Amino acid sequence: MTTTPVDELLPATRRALLHRIATAQTEGRAPSLVAAVVRGGETVWHGSRTSVDGHGPDENVQYRIGSITKTFTAVLVLRLRDEGLLDLGDALEKHLPGTGAGEATIAELLAHTGGLAAESPGPWWERTPGSLRPELADVLGEQPHRHPVGRRFHYSNPGYTLLGALVEELRSASWEEVLRSEVLEPLGLHRTSGQPQAPHAGGWAVHPWADVMLPEPAEDLGRMAPAGQLWSTSGDLARFAVFLAQGDDRVLSAESVREMRTPAAPAEPEEVAAGAAYGLGLQIQHRDGRTLVGHGGSLPGFLAGLMISVEDDLAAVVLANCTSGPPVSTVAGDLVRIVAEAEPRIPEPWRPSSDVDRDVLQLAGPWYWGTHAFALRLTADGDVTLGPLAGNGRRSRFRSGADGTWTGLDGYYAGEPLRAVEGPDGSVSHLDLGSFVFTRQPYGEDAPVPGGVDPEGWRGIK
Repeated sequence: MTTTPVDELLPATRRALLHRIATAQTEGRAPSLVAAVVRGGETVWHGSRTSVDGHGPDENVQYRIGSITKTFTAVLVLRLRDEGLLDLGDALEKHLPGTGAGEATIAELLAHTGGLAAESPGPWWERTPGSLRPELADVLGEQPHRHPVGRRFHYSNPGYTLLGALVEELRSASWEEVLRSEVLEPLGLHRTSGQPQAPHAGGWAVHPWADVMLPEPAEDLGRMAPAGQLWSTSGDLARFAVFLAQGDDRVLSAESVREMRTPAAPAEPEEVAAGAAYGLGLQIQHRDGRTLVGHGGSLPGFLAGLMISVEDDLAAVVLANCTSGPPVSTVAGDLVRIVAEAEPRIPEPWRPSSDVDRDVLQLAGPWYWGTHAFALRLTADGDVTLGPLAGNGRRSRFRSGADGTWTGLDGYYAGEPLRAVEGPDGSVSHLDLGSFVFTRQPYGEDAPVPGGVDPEGWRGIK
Protein backbone atom coordinates (compact mmCIF):
# COMPACT_ATOMS: atom_id res chain seq x y z
CA MET A 1 0.00 0.00 0.00
CA THR A 2 1.37 3.42 -0.94
CA THR A 3 0.58 6.76 0.63
CA THR A 4 0.69 10.27 -0.75
CA PRO A 5 3.26 12.58 0.89
CA VAL A 6 1.52 15.26 2.96
CA ASP A 7 3.05 18.01 0.81
CA GLU A 8 1.68 16.54 -2.44
CA LEU A 9 -1.89 17.15 -3.54
CA LEU A 10 -4.06 14.23 -4.50
CA PRO A 11 -4.81 13.72 -8.22
CA ALA A 12 -8.50 14.54 -7.72
CA THR A 13 -7.58 17.81 -5.98
CA ARG A 14 -5.19 18.77 -8.76
CA ARG A 15 -7.87 18.11 -11.35
CA ALA A 16 -10.39 20.22 -9.43
CA LEU A 17 -7.90 23.09 -9.30
CA LEU A 18 -7.20 22.80 -13.02
CA HIS A 19 -10.92 22.71 -13.76
CA ARG A 20 -11.47 25.90 -11.76
CA ILE A 21 -8.82 27.94 -13.56
CA ALA A 22 -9.80 26.47 -16.94
CA THR A 23 -13.38 27.54 -16.37
CA ALA A 24 -12.22 30.99 -15.24
CA GLN A 25 -10.02 31.45 -18.29
CA THR A 26 -12.67 30.26 -20.74
CA GLU A 27 -15.64 32.10 -19.25
CA GLY A 28 -13.56 35.19 -18.50
CA ARG A 29 -12.03 35.13 -21.99
CA ALA A 30 -8.51 35.80 -20.71
CA PRO A 31 -5.62 35.57 -23.19
CA SER A 32 -3.70 33.66 -20.51
CA LEU A 33 -4.10 32.79 -16.85
CA VAL A 34 -1.64 31.38 -14.35
CA ALA A 35 -2.21 30.22 -10.76
CA ALA A 36 -0.37 28.73 -7.80
CA VAL A 37 -1.39 27.17 -4.49
CA VAL A 38 0.76 27.30 -1.36
CA ARG A 39 0.53 24.93 1.60
CA GLY A 40 2.94 24.47 4.48
CA GLY A 41 5.09 27.33 3.25
CA GLU A 42 5.71 25.72 -0.17
CA THR A 43 4.11 25.90 -3.60
CA VAL A 44 2.28 22.58 -4.00
CA TRP A 45 0.45 23.23 -7.27
CA HIS A 46 0.93 25.39 -10.34
CA GLY A 47 -1.37 25.63 -13.32
CA SER A 48 -1.86 27.75 -16.41
CA ARG A 49 -4.07 28.08 -19.46
CA THR A 50 -3.08 29.08 -23.02
CA SER A 51 0.27 30.67 -23.69
CA VAL A 52 2.61 33.63 -23.37
CA ASP A 53 5.23 33.99 -26.11
CA GLY A 54 4.27 30.60 -27.50
CA HIS A 55 4.42 28.52 -24.32
CA GLY A 56 2.35 27.99 -21.20
CA PRO A 57 3.16 30.59 -18.54
CA ASP A 58 5.14 29.11 -15.68
CA GLU A 59 5.91 30.45 -12.21
CA ASN A 60 8.58 32.79 -13.64
CA VAL A 61 6.49 34.71 -16.20
CA GLN A 62 5.76 38.26 -15.07
CA TYR A 63 2.32 39.85 -15.01
CA ARG A 64 1.48 43.31 -13.75
CA ILE A 65 -0.06 43.05 -10.27
CA GLY A 66 -1.64 46.50 -9.84
CA SER A 67 -2.85 47.23 -6.33
CA ILE A 68 -1.13 44.24 -4.75
CA THR A 69 1.71 46.78 -4.90
CA LYS A 70 -0.05 48.57 -2.01
CA THR A 71 0.60 45.62 0.28
CA PHE A 72 4.33 45.91 -0.44
CA THR A 73 4.18 49.64 0.34
CA ALA A 74 2.36 48.92 3.60
CA VAL A 75 5.14 46.51 4.61
CA LEU A 76 7.70 49.32 4.15
CA VAL A 77 5.63 51.65 6.36
CA LEU A 78 5.27 49.01 9.09
CA ARG A 79 9.04 48.54 9.02
CA LEU A 80 9.47 52.26 9.73
CA ARG A 81 7.06 51.93 12.63
CA ASP A 82 8.84 48.88 14.04
CA GLU A 83 12.15 50.76 13.91
CA GLY A 84 10.65 53.62 15.93
CA LEU A 85 10.91 56.16 13.11
CA LEU A 86 7.18 56.88 13.24
CA ASP A 87 3.97 55.95 15.02
CA LEU A 88 0.92 54.86 13.07
CA GLY A 89 -1.06 57.46 15.01
CA ASP A 90 1.20 60.27 13.76
CA ALA A 91 -0.34 62.78 11.40
CA LEU A 92 1.33 62.62 7.99
CA GLU A 93 2.22 66.30 8.37
CA LYS A 94 4.68 65.40 11.15
CA HIS A 95 6.94 63.51 8.75
CA LEU A 96 5.91 64.80 5.31
CA PRO A 97 4.81 68.43 5.65
CA GLY A 98 3.16 70.57 3.05
CA THR A 99 1.10 68.01 1.16
CA GLY A 100 -2.29 69.55 1.88
CA ALA A 101 -3.46 66.17 3.17
CA GLY A 102 -1.31 66.00 6.28
CA GLU A 103 -4.18 65.86 8.78
CA ALA A 104 -4.70 62.16 8.09
CA THR A 105 -2.73 59.75 10.25
CA ILE A 106 -0.45 57.15 8.77
CA ALA A 107 -2.78 54.40 9.98
CA GLU A 108 -5.72 56.12 8.26
CA LEU A 109 -3.82 56.26 4.98
CA LEU A 110 -2.91 52.59 5.28
CA ALA A 111 -6.55 51.66 5.94
CA HIS A 112 -8.06 54.03 3.33
CA THR A 113 -9.85 56.13 5.94
CA GLY A 114 -7.91 59.33 5.27
CA GLY A 115 -10.83 60.84 3.35
CA LEU A 116 -8.79 61.25 0.16
CA ALA A 117 -10.11 60.94 -3.38
CA ALA A 118 -10.12 57.52 -4.98
CA GLU A 119 -8.16 58.68 -8.03
CA SER A 120 -5.75 61.36 -9.13
CA PRO A 121 -7.18 64.38 -10.98
CA GLY A 122 -6.38 64.92 -14.63
CA PRO A 123 -6.04 62.26 -17.33
CA TRP A 124 -6.70 58.61 -16.48
CA TRP A 125 -3.53 57.93 -14.51
CA GLU A 126 -3.31 54.20 -15.27
CA ARG A 127 -3.13 54.79 -19.04
CA THR A 128 -0.98 57.93 -19.17
CA PRO A 129 2.71 58.53 -18.40
CA GLY A 130 3.69 59.32 -14.83
CA SER A 131 5.58 62.33 -16.19
CA LEU A 132 2.21 64.09 -16.30
CA ARG A 133 2.18 63.95 -12.48
CA PRO A 134 5.74 64.75 -11.40
CA GLU A 135 4.85 66.25 -8.01
CA LEU A 136 2.59 65.21 -5.12
CA ALA A 137 0.45 68.27 -5.82
CA ASP A 138 -0.27 66.84 -9.28
CA VAL A 139 -1.39 63.56 -7.71
CA LEU A 140 -3.60 65.16 -5.06
CA GLY A 141 -5.02 68.15 -6.91
CA GLU A 142 -6.44 71.28 -5.34
CA GLN A 143 -9.13 69.38 -3.39
CA PRO A 144 -7.58 66.10 -2.22
CA HIS A 145 -10.38 65.19 0.21
CA ARG A 146 -13.75 63.64 -0.57
CA HIS A 147 -14.75 62.85 3.03
CA PRO A 148 -13.88 63.97 6.57
CA VAL A 149 -10.65 62.38 7.77
CA GLY A 150 -11.16 59.14 9.67
CA ARG A 151 -14.93 58.92 9.19
CA ARG A 152 -15.34 56.25 6.52
CA PHE A 153 -13.53 53.77 4.34
CA HIS A 154 -12.93 55.20 0.87
CA TYR A 155 -10.34 53.39 -1.23
CA SER A 156 -7.66 55.86 -2.28
CA ASN A 157 -4.82 55.37 -4.74
CA PRO A 158 -3.34 58.84 -3.98
CA GLY A 159 -3.23 57.85 -0.30
CA TYR A 160 -0.68 55.17 -1.11
CA THR A 161 1.28 57.61 -3.23
CA LEU A 162 1.63 59.67 -0.05
CA LEU A 163 2.80 56.60 1.86
CA GLY A 164 5.41 55.92 -0.81
CA ALA A 165 6.59 59.52 -0.52
CA LEU A 166 6.76 59.08 3.26
CA VAL A 167 9.05 56.06 2.80
CA GLU A 168 11.28 58.07 0.47
CA GLU A 169 11.43 60.99 2.93
CA LEU A 170 12.46 58.84 5.90
CA ARG A 171 14.81 56.53 3.96
CA SER A 172 16.39 59.20 1.71
CA ALA A 173 16.08 56.83 -1.25
CA SER A 174 13.53 56.06 -3.93
CA TRP A 175 10.51 53.91 -3.10
CA GLU A 176 11.65 51.17 -5.47
CA GLU A 177 15.22 51.16 -4.12
CA VAL A 178 13.93 50.81 -0.57
CA LEU A 179 11.49 48.09 -1.61
CA ARG A 180 14.21 46.07 -3.32
CA SER A 181 16.74 46.26 -0.49
CA GLU A 182 14.31 45.84 2.43
CA VAL A 183 11.68 43.41 1.07
CA LEU A 184 12.34 41.88 -2.34
CA GLU A 185 15.94 40.79 -1.79
CA PRO A 186 15.50 39.43 1.77
CA LEU A 187 12.44 37.40 0.71
CA GLY A 188 14.05 36.17 -2.51
CA LEU A 189 11.50 37.86 -4.77
CA HIS A 190 13.95 38.24 -7.65
CA ARG A 191 11.26 38.32 -10.35
CA THR A 192 9.35 41.25 -8.85
CA SER A 193 10.25 44.63 -10.31
CA GLY A 194 9.03 48.09 -11.22
CA GLN A 195 9.58 47.52 -14.93
CA PRO A 196 8.75 44.37 -16.91
CA GLN A 197 11.53 41.85 -17.32
CA ALA A 198 11.39 39.03 -19.87
CA PRO A 199 9.64 36.67 -19.91
CA HIS A 200 6.52 38.72 -19.26
CA ALA A 201 2.95 38.75 -20.51
CA GLY A 202 1.59 41.54 -22.67
CA GLY A 203 -1.52 43.32 -21.48
CA TRP A 204 -4.69 43.03 -23.56
CA ALA A 205 -8.21 44.43 -23.69
CA VAL A 206 -10.73 41.85 -24.89
CA HIS A 207 -13.74 43.20 -26.80
CA PRO A 208 -16.89 42.63 -24.71
CA TRP A 209 -18.99 41.49 -27.72
CA ALA A 210 -16.44 39.85 -30.00
CA ASP A 211 -13.47 37.51 -29.68
CA VAL A 212 -10.90 40.12 -30.66
CA MET A 213 -8.25 41.92 -28.62
CA LEU A 214 -6.55 45.29 -28.36
CA PRO A 215 -3.10 45.80 -26.78
CA GLU A 216 -3.06 47.98 -23.67
CA PRO A 217 -0.26 50.49 -22.97
CA ALA A 218 2.12 49.67 -20.12
CA GLU A 219 2.86 53.04 -18.57
CA ASP A 220 5.40 53.93 -15.91
CA LEU A 221 3.17 55.37 -13.19
CA GLY A 222 5.80 57.70 -11.77
CA ARG A 223 4.63 59.19 -8.47
CA MET A 224 1.71 56.75 -8.42
CA ALA A 225 4.06 53.75 -8.43
CA PRO A 226 3.55 52.83 -4.73
CA ALA A 227 -0.14 52.32 -5.51
CA GLY A 228 0.19 49.95 -8.46
CA GLN A 229 3.47 49.83 -10.39
CA LEU A 230 4.86 46.36 -9.75
CA TRP A 231 5.27 43.38 -12.04
CA SER A 232 5.61 39.95 -10.46
CA THR A 233 5.16 36.23 -10.99
CA SER A 234 3.01 33.52 -9.46
CA GLY A 235 6.18 32.08 -7.93
CA ASP A 236 7.22 35.32 -6.24
CA LEU A 237 3.72 36.09 -5.03
CA ALA A 238 3.46 32.59 -3.58
CA ARG A 239 6.58 33.33 -1.52
CA PHE A 240 5.16 36.73 -0.56
CA ALA A 241 1.98 35.00 0.63
CA VAL A 242 4.04 32.79 2.95
CA PHE A 243 5.60 35.92 4.42
CA LEU A 244 2.20 37.59 4.94
CA ALA A 245 1.00 34.50 6.80
CA GLN A 246 4.08 33.77 8.90
CA GLY A 247 6.23 36.89 9.00
CA ASP A 248 9.98 36.93 8.55
CA ASP A 249 12.16 38.69 11.10
CA ARG A 250 14.41 39.99 8.32
CA VAL A 251 11.45 42.06 7.09
CA LEU A 252 8.51 42.09 9.55
CA SER A 253 7.75 39.99 12.61
CA ALA A 254 4.84 37.58 12.78
CA GLU A 255 3.16 40.04 15.17
CA SER A 256 3.42 42.91 12.68
CA VAL A 257 2.02 40.94 9.74
CA ARG A 258 -0.80 39.78 12.04
CA GLU A 259 -1.50 43.47 12.67
CA MET A 260 -1.68 44.04 8.91
CA ARG A 261 -4.27 41.26 8.68
CA THR A 262 -6.49 42.79 11.39
CA PRO A 263 -9.48 44.94 10.31
CA ALA A 264 -8.62 48.62 10.69
CA ALA A 265 -11.31 50.40 8.70
CA PRO A 266 -15.07 50.76 9.22
CA ALA A 267 -16.66 48.90 6.33
CA GLU A 268 -19.42 50.28 4.14
CA PRO A 269 -22.84 48.61 4.59
CA GLU A 270 -22.59 46.65 1.36
CA GLU A 271 -19.12 45.45 2.36
CA VAL A 272 -20.41 44.34 5.76
CA ALA A 273 -23.12 42.35 3.97
CA ALA A 274 -20.46 40.78 1.76
CA GLY A 275 -18.22 39.97 4.74
CA ALA A 276 -15.47 42.36 3.64
CA ALA A 277 -13.13 44.63 5.61
CA TYR A 278 -9.70 46.27 5.22
CA GLY A 279 -6.63 46.02 7.41
CA LEU A 280 -3.29 47.79 6.98
CA GLY A 281 -2.61 47.23 3.30
CA LEU A 282 -4.60 44.00 3.16
CA GLN A 283 -8.17 43.21 2.16
CA ILE A 284 -10.15 40.85 4.39
CA GLN A 285 -13.03 38.64 3.27
CA HIS A 286 -15.24 36.12 5.04
CA ARG A 287 -16.28 33.42 2.57
CA ASP A 288 -17.39 29.83 2.88
CA GLY A 289 -16.92 29.92 6.64
CA ARG A 290 -13.29 31.02 6.49
CA THR A 291 -11.35 34.28 6.69
CA LEU A 292 -9.33 35.19 3.62
CA VAL A 293 -6.76 37.98 3.61
CA GLY A 294 -4.79 39.33 0.67
CA HIS A 295 -5.28 41.85 -2.09
CA GLY A 296 -6.58 42.16 -5.60
CA GLY A 297 -5.01 44.22 -8.33
CA SER A 298 -5.80 45.55 -11.77
CA LEU A 299 -4.26 47.84 -14.33
CA PRO A 300 -5.24 48.12 -17.98
CA GLY A 301 -4.33 44.75 -19.48
CA PHE A 302 -3.90 42.85 -16.21
CA LEU A 303 -5.77 41.30 -13.28
CA ALA A 304 -4.20 39.84 -10.13
CA GLY A 305 -5.44 38.18 -6.96
CA LEU A 306 -3.69 36.84 -3.86
CA MET A 307 -5.69 35.21 -1.06
CA ILE A 308 -4.53 33.55 2.17
CA SER A 309 -6.33 31.43 4.75
CA VAL A 310 -4.02 31.42 7.75
CA GLU A 311 -6.19 28.93 9.61
CA ASP A 312 -6.05 26.45 6.71
CA ASP A 313 -2.33 27.12 6.08
CA LEU A 314 -3.21 27.78 2.44
CA ALA A 315 -2.75 30.58 -0.08
CA ALA A 316 -3.47 31.00 -3.78
CA VAL A 317 -2.33 33.39 -6.50
CA VAL A 318 -4.14 33.99 -9.81
CA LEU A 319 -2.83 36.27 -12.58
CA ALA A 320 -4.33 37.09 -15.99
CA ASN A 321 -3.42 39.47 -18.81
CA CYS A 322 -6.73 41.15 -19.60
CA THR A 323 -8.33 44.42 -18.54
CA SER A 324 -11.53 42.70 -17.40
CA GLY A 325 -12.82 39.17 -17.36
CA PRO A 326 -12.16 36.45 -14.79
CA PRO A 327 -12.80 37.42 -11.14
CA VAL A 328 -9.28 36.47 -10.15
CA SER A 329 -9.56 37.18 -6.41
CA THR A 330 -12.70 35.06 -6.25
CA VAL A 331 -10.91 32.31 -8.18
CA ALA A 332 -7.97 32.50 -5.75
CA GLY A 333 -10.39 32.09 -2.86
CA ASP A 334 -11.97 29.14 -4.64
CA LEU A 335 -8.59 27.45 -5.04
CA VAL A 336 -8.04 27.78 -1.29
CA ARG A 337 -11.49 26.34 -0.61
CA ILE A 338 -10.99 23.39 -2.98
CA VAL A 339 -7.83 22.25 -1.22
CA ALA A 340 -9.13 23.02 2.29
CA GLU A 341 -12.26 20.93 1.74
CA ALA A 342 -10.66 18.08 -0.21
CA GLU A 343 -7.55 17.80 1.93
CA PRO A 344 -8.10 19.41 5.35
CA ARG A 345 -5.04 20.58 7.18
CA ILE A 346 -3.44 17.84 9.26
CA PRO A 347 -2.88 19.32 12.73
CA GLU A 348 0.49 19.24 14.36
CA PRO A 349 0.80 16.41 16.91
CA TRP A 350 0.02 17.43 20.46
CA ARG A 351 3.02 17.39 22.76
CA PRO A 352 3.23 18.42 26.40
CA SER A 353 4.97 21.68 27.24
CA SER A 354 8.64 21.49 28.08
CA ASP A 355 8.18 23.81 31.04
CA VAL A 356 5.42 25.70 32.81
CA ASP A 357 5.23 28.56 35.27
CA ARG A 358 3.48 27.04 38.29
CA ASP A 359 2.16 30.42 39.40
CA VAL A 360 0.46 30.79 36.04
CA LEU A 361 -0.69 27.17 36.05
CA GLN A 362 -2.73 27.77 39.21
CA LEU A 363 -4.70 30.42 37.32
CA ALA A 364 -5.80 27.98 34.60
CA GLY A 365 -9.39 26.84 34.56
CA PRO A 366 -12.82 28.42 35.02
CA TRP A 367 -13.41 32.04 35.98
CA TYR A 368 -16.64 34.01 36.14
CA TRP A 369 -17.41 37.51 34.99
CA GLY A 370 -20.59 37.96 36.94
CA THR A 371 -22.48 34.84 35.92
CA HIS A 372 -20.69 34.36 32.59
CA ALA A 373 -18.40 31.32 32.62
CA PHE A 374 -14.94 31.85 31.12
CA ALA A 375 -11.85 29.65 30.91
CA LEU A 376 -8.23 30.71 31.20
CA ARG A 377 -5.91 28.44 29.27
CA LEU A 378 -2.13 28.31 28.94
CA THR A 379 -0.74 28.11 25.40
CA ALA A 380 2.35 26.28 24.26
CA ASP A 381 4.21 29.55 23.58
CA GLY A 382 3.74 30.87 27.13
CA ASP A 383 0.74 33.11 26.42
CA VAL A 384 -2.68 32.70 27.99
CA THR A 385 -6.15 32.87 26.46
CA LEU A 386 -9.36 33.93 28.17
CA GLY A 387 -12.69 33.23 26.53
CA PRO A 388 -16.20 31.87 27.09
CA LEU A 389 -16.49 28.24 28.11
CA ALA A 390 -19.17 27.84 25.45
CA GLY A 391 -20.66 29.83 22.62
CA ASN A 392 -19.61 33.23 21.33
CA GLY A 393 -18.28 36.09 23.40
CA ARG A 394 -15.25 38.15 24.21
CA ARG A 395 -12.16 36.07 23.62
CA SER A 396 -8.55 37.27 23.63
CA ARG A 397 -4.99 36.08 23.82
CA PHE A 398 -2.63 37.70 26.34
CA ARG A 399 1.15 37.98 26.55
CA SER A 400 2.99 38.30 29.84
CA GLY A 401 5.08 41.31 30.72
CA ALA A 402 8.04 41.82 33.02
CA ASP A 403 5.78 43.28 35.74
CA GLY A 404 3.75 40.10 36.08
CA THR A 405 0.74 41.37 34.14
CA TRP A 406 -0.50 40.34 30.70
CA THR A 407 -1.52 42.50 27.74
CA GLY A 408 -4.30 41.59 25.32
CA LEU A 409 -3.09 40.83 21.80
CA ASP A 410 -6.35 40.53 19.89
CA GLY A 411 -10.12 40.54 20.11
CA TYR A 412 -12.13 42.77 22.42
CA TYR A 413 -9.35 43.00 25.01
CA ALA A 414 -6.52 43.91 22.62
CA GLY A 415 -4.17 46.23 24.49
CA GLU A 416 -6.02 45.82 27.79
CA PRO A 417 -4.16 44.82 30.99
CA LEU A 418 -4.89 41.53 32.77
CA ARG A 419 -3.52 40.92 36.25
CA ALA A 420 -3.98 38.41 39.02
CA VAL A 421 -4.80 40.17 42.29
CA GLU A 422 -3.78 38.55 45.57
CA GLY A 423 -5.85 38.61 48.75
CA PRO A 424 -4.54 39.22 52.28
CA ASP A 425 -3.41 35.59 52.61
CA GLY A 426 -1.32 35.74 49.43
CA SER A 427 -3.63 33.58 47.35
CA VAL A 428 -5.18 34.89 44.13
CA SER A 429 -8.44 36.63 44.95
CA HIS A 430 -9.55 37.52 41.43
CA LEU A 431 -8.49 38.58 37.96
CA ASP A 432 -8.69 42.23 37.02
CA LEU A 433 -9.14 42.75 33.29
CA GLY A 434 -9.38 46.43 32.43
CA SER A 435 -11.37 46.93 35.70
CA PHE A 436 -13.64 43.90 35.10
CA VAL A 437 -13.45 41.45 38.00
CA PHE A 438 -13.29 37.72 37.25
CA THR A 439 -13.85 35.41 40.23
CA ARG A 440 -13.52 31.66 40.81
CA GLN A 441 -17.23 31.42 41.67
CA PRO A 442 -20.08 33.49 40.23
CA TYR A 443 -19.92 36.77 42.15
CA GLY A 444 -17.39 35.31 44.57
CA GLU A 445 -18.10 36.48 48.12
CA ASP A 446 -14.46 37.10 49.03
CA ALA A 447 -13.62 39.16 45.92
CA PRO A 448 -14.04 42.94 45.69
CA VAL A 449 -16.90 42.77 43.20
CA PRO A 450 -17.95 46.33 42.29
CA GLY A 451 -21.34 47.05 43.81
CA GLY A 452 -20.80 44.39 46.47
CA VAL A 453 -22.33 40.94 46.88
CA ASP A 454 -25.55 40.50 48.84
CA PRO A 455 -24.57 39.00 52.23
CA GLU A 456 -27.42 36.47 52.06
CA GLY A 457 -25.86 34.96 48.96
CA TRP A 458 -27.61 32.90 46.30
CA ARG A 459 -31.19 31.85 47.01
CA GLY A 460 -34.28 30.44 45.39
CA ILE A 461 -37.76 31.99 45.24
CA LYS A 462 -40.19 30.99 47.98
